[in-house]
Amino acid sequence: MKQVRNTKAKSEVLDLINNSDTALSHHIIHEKLGDLCNRVTIYRILDRLEEEGHIHKIVNIDGVVNYARCNSCQKDLHNDNHLHFNCKKCNEVICIENVIPRIDIPKEFIVEEYNFIVSGICPKCA
Repeated sequence: MKQVRNTKAKSEVLDLINNSDTALSHHIIHEKLGDLCNRVTIYRILDRLEEEGHIHKIVNIDGVVNYARCNSCQKDLHNDNHLHFNCKKCNEVICIENVIPRIDIPKEFIVEEYNFIVSGICPKCA
C-alpha cells in the first residue's frame, strides 16, 4: 500500500485551495506559497491531492489549468460534474455546484466525466 505523505507544503497548498472562493492556477499557488517549495513540487502535490479526491482540475477559456476543492469526492470517485464560470474581466474561475447541465449522449457512448465552462462577467466585475 502506498503511504500518503502529509508535508507542510502539501498542507499549505490544500489550505490555499480550501480557503479560496475561486479556482487557483499553479502560478497563483506558487506566488502565494513564496519560497516554501518549487514549481515541480507544487505540480506533484496538486497531482497527489487530485488523486486523493481533495481537489479537481478545471481548464479555463484560455487553456490554463485551475484547481478547486472537491466537496463530495472520494479517492477513486470524483464527482465534479458541475458548471464552472470563467470571468472574462478578472479571469477568475468559480464552481457553480447547484447547476448541472443536462447532456443527451447517444447510448453507445460511456461518459465518465465532463467539464463545462461558461464565460462572461462575474458579479464582482459587472
